[in-house]
Amino acid sequence: MLLSEEQEREYRDRGFVVVDSLFTPDEVESLRESFRRDGEIPGEHRIVEDDGRAVRAVYASHRRQPEFAALVRHPAVLGPVRRLLGAEVYIYQFKINAKPAMGGGGWAWHQDFAAWRIADNLPAPRLVNVGVFLDDVTEFNGPVIFVPGSHRAGLVRSGRTQSDARSAQHLDPDDIALKPADMVALAAEHGMDSPKGAAGSVIFFDPEIVHGSAPNMSPFDRRLLILTYNDVTNEPRPLGEPRPDYVVCRDTTPLRVLDDAPVLAGVGEAV
Repeated sequence: MLLSEEQEREYRDRGFVVVDSLFTPDEVESLRESFRRDGEIPGEHRIVEDDGRAVRAVYASHRRQPEFAALVRHPAVLGPVRRLLGAEVYIYQFKINAKPAMGGGGWAWHQDFAAWRIADNLPAPRLVNVGVFLDDVTEFNGPVIFVPGSHRAGLVRSGRTQSDARSAQHLDPDDIALKPADMVALAAEHGMDSPKGAAGSVIFFDPEIVHGSAPNMSPFDRRLLILTYNDVTNEPRPLGEPRPDYVVCRDTTPLRVLDDAPVLAGVGEAV
């Protein structure tokens, strides 16, 4: 699968594009089950909510679950990413933002590349984020809100705004949150958009687009899997001790598309 010319233009102009129901219900269920298993594995790769119990995010699941290892090389994902970047790519970061029903926390307004430049000294925003909806995303369960076109002006803020991160190795959006005045100006210029869709839909989005989300007050989960692909020539250049490789993958071997990946269950090998 490749994006159409119209979809590519939308991505470059607005900073994101949605492909509805890219994965089947069976494939989605396979990914959900993989996340359930992975969320039970303790370790620093698992970030919890303020209550200390509910899972907020899980990193590097593709190293522990074969379904996710297959997903990162699935032709419907990897093909469009390589086309958008015009380069060979590797997985820079793999995470799942859980946002459980009835209390999953929100994410402050931010730009992803700001975090990666600060924490990893990443040279350029030569990345593509791929968000896979593991649940139906509605106006009720805390969907991601984008500021369309905000990626075209580069970084709004480049410094860290607070030092009390949730984890010593995890840079939370609160640490790089945009100021209210920034958001007032951006919203006035660009407006806001909140893509929604059925589980199995996929959103490709730029690393510099401004985005955030509200807490999930609904009785419905909103699990969002995010694959971040990086140009193999755009490796991080950490100034000090690099972050753990479950946060920032160090294997920059170019990914190859799986020859056959119609169903994700049990397909693939660790990357």
